[in-house]
Amino acid sequence: MHELSLTEGIVSTITARLGDRRVVMVRLEIGKLAGVVVDSVRFCFDVVVAGTSVEGARLEIVEPGGRALCRDCGAEFLTDDPILLCPCGSSDVEVLAGMELLIKAVEVEPDVRDVRV
Repeated sequence: MHELSLTEGIVSTITARLGDRRVVMVRLEIGKLAGVVVDSVRFCFDVVVAGTSVEGARLEIVEPGGRALCRDCGAEFLTDDPILLCPCGSSDVEVLAGMELLIKAVEVEPDVRDVRV
């Protein structure tokens, strides 16, 4: 299950950047053509964050759909199917969107030292 290692990498990246600051929300963008099982990422997230500054954070996942361009007929089309076929029948397509795997946002608790009166 590669979702476990992906999730470990995401949490490791966040904790490396933010140190001990308490994270309250993580927003990921995982394209529908990325080959990642979103439900597995949700499960792994809860396991991986245990004992870290991300523990208890809300996980939000945005799943943009796929978009491709047919090199044969020039048509641009939407698809969430990992078997990329243009409506014209060609499989010579270029993926334009839907392969994303991004940390889009991380929200942290305000540090009381950062609050000015």
